Amino acid sequence: MTFAKVLAPLFALSLAACATVPDQRAAEPVTIGIVGLNDFHGNLEPITRPVKLGDGREAKAGGAAWLASAVDAVRAKHKNTMVIAAGDLIGASPLVSSLFLDEPTIGAMNRIGLDFNAVGNHEFDKGWRELKRVQDGGCEKLTLRDPCAVEPDFAGADFAFLAANVAMEDGGTLFPAYGIKTFETPAGEIKIGVIGLTLKETPTLVTPSGVDGLTFGDEAAAINRTVPLLEEQGADAIVVAIHQGLYTDVGFNDKSCGGVAGPLIDILKQVDPRVNLVLSGHTHAAYVCDFSKIDPARSFLVTSAGYGGSLLTDIALTFDPATHDVVGVTADNVVVQSAAPQDANPDFATLIPRSDLTEYVARYSKAASAAEQRPVGRISGNPAAPGPATEETQLGNFIADAQLFATRDAGAQIAFMNNSGIRGAGLEPAADGTITFGSIYSVQPFGNTLVTKTFTGAQLLALLEQQFDDDGFVQTFSPSEGFALVYDMSRPVGSRVVSVTLDGKPIDPQADYRVTMNSFLAAGGDSFTVFKDGTDVVTGPVDLDAIEAYLAGKDMVALPATGRITAVE
Repeated sequence: MTFAKVLAPLFALSLAACATVPDQRAAEPVTIGIVGLNDFHGNLEPITRPVKLGDGREAKAGGAAWLASAVDAVRAKHKNTMVIAAGDLIGASPLVSSLFLDEPTIGAMNRIGLDFNAVGNHEFDKGWRELKRVQDGGCEKLTLRDPCAVEPDFAGADFAFLAANVAMEDGGTLFPAYGIKTFETPAGEIKIGVIGLTLKETPTLVTPSGVDGLTFGDEAAAINRTVPLLEEQGADAIVVAIHQGLYTDVGFNDKSCGGVAGPLIDILKQVDPRVNLVLSGHTHAAYVCDFSKIDPARSFLVTSAGYGGSLLTDIALTFDPATHDVVGVTADNVVVQSAAPQDANPDFATLIPRSDLTEYVARYSKAASAAEQRPVGRISGNPAAPGPATEETQLGNFIADAQLFATRDAGAQIAFMNNSGIRGAGLEPAADGTITFGSIYSVQPFGNTLVTKTFTGAQLLALLEQQFDDDGFVQTFSPSEGFALVYDMSRPVGSRVVSVTLDGKPIDPQADYRVTMNSFLAAGGDSFTVFKDGTDVVTGPVDLDAIEAYLAGKDMVALPATGRITAVE
């Protein structure tokens, strides 16, 4: 027997013995960091609304360059980190992004290192075909605006859009239902599965032509059929990014789930309890809610980071090194502070903007400045944007008057504007009343065209009743000059309209009326389905062009009074 043959079995025994000795390096729990984002809405520059810090003070926050630094700060805490967004990354964006079809927001998120984005309703604002271009890249013109205006070789998103509950006509998916990111750790590979989806009501929140051929399914069902697929592929943790959310009356880091409400609750009560974490959005609220306080069978956190990149959620998933089971989840919302708060507090450190993002955003800001600063007219007063959907404002009435003015040649007698379609902080005129294209764009960012249709008086009355839902929800229009409505919420559903007049005369159910609305409403948006029933359709100008035409040639336009909508007390 040779010396080698003698050693061979001993060597084999030593290897077997070594295999049974645990790796001492894996004895410590393994942590994976997750940065949660939602409802960024193309806010490449700091948002104008300050963030309330919860101690009576406020801080200026947001902006892509500051957000990048905040994400980097979270990454510095963990060896392994990923970034996940819960929808409305793009759409309803400021001019610096939306003028360029939100391409710079995609470029900014590529630089920040986003891994996955669940589609939100606003991802469909310009249609699903344009959304596919945003994902895949290219310069095909699919909207009214030209793509690739600043970056001639727009390459699309380095991250994946996810849409677990969105199906194509052929039964295929618009985007993948899920994605997996694998991390190499001392305990071996750790796989994080991410399911992304939007709210099933998305078709009622966007122009229907933008989602033609798509089906939006039940959220809980989509999550539950995907969980087993992820487990089959070895996912050690399952994260849901859903564009639906909660409302709460507690601070953005209060874990009590105090005063929680919203449609997401019923969805999550049906979700497979194997889910470890839920990132949410849509409501623009900021919270970290331990859902086990609502449903003890489901022990996951539900988070949301507010609006516009003003906060991010710093999350840590901790794994048992031997079993790879999730043994702990922590989450805190962090203010992405771009300027010191009043009475500076070291607990809220001002971030240094990351230089590559500063330069990138500045490139687009410069390209947008000429359009943004162009004067379009002068107004008296400073109309604020609507708050609640029931609130009649001078701004909403001003927009309706402009739309009526711009469609008189189509026979328009009445114009209706949906308050939900008015964004921004208001027109914010200069001292002499001058407003710019950037001002009007901030309140009308969707690029809707105006549509004029004929309705019978009976149809018009039925349409107006749709403002008052059977659950008590009120969503009134801003109407044009000469129109007046009185309603009474104490009356039964379907008969809450007390009176409707045009130029002082009651609406005649047998007569015909020419009514103007934006293309979103014309297709039944915001669940106003009667708008689809009009006839003799005439497509008019883009809504912003209507405002410019209304202001043109006038030295000063007086803002209209309120009082066109009256609630019986």
